[in-house]
Amino acid sequence: MTGENLLGVPPTLLNPEDGVAEAIASVLPDGVTIDEQVLTRADLEALVRRFPTSSLVWALLSDDAFEAGEILPAYAYARVGYHRGLDALRKGGWRGQGPVPWSHEPNRGVLRSLYALRRGADAIGEVDEVARLNDFLQMSDPAASEAIETAHFRAASTADTTEGL
Repeated sequence: MTGENLLGVPPTLLNPEDGVAEAIASVLPDGVTIDEQVLTRADLEALVRRFPTSSLVWALLSDDAFEAGEILPAYAYARVGYHRGLDALRKGGWRGQGPVPWSHEPNRGVLRSLYALRRGADAIGEVDEVARLNDFLQMSDPAASEAIETAHFRAASTADTTEGL
């Protein structure tokens, strides 16, 4: 059953979003990854205007707002990313269940939006939504949450060690 879950549902592997990765890379400094959160709000808003269907850019905008303590905007941005992600999943053949592996790079925007929405729902006390999104993330890829948290922790550690250089 290679690549399938216990129900025999094959994984959903999204196609890369046309131009998104290149556009993000073009505004990142050399050697900096997407997880290092160095994009300005203006950069992120320009990316969203250019790629409004990208769950990844909405997730990045949500992350930026959350880091700035803007909980309600972060939640709203994540909600848009989540819905854009559902659209992409359905277009990719997903039928409401089955794996969406983190290891497949084009899936990461959807998973990051799910994670950001769960984080925002938790911050505003939306308990039932947090539980539902936990289940969705676990069904999609049990390793996704940890991978996202690890990337954010690694990026925060890098930023902390490079400040003041």
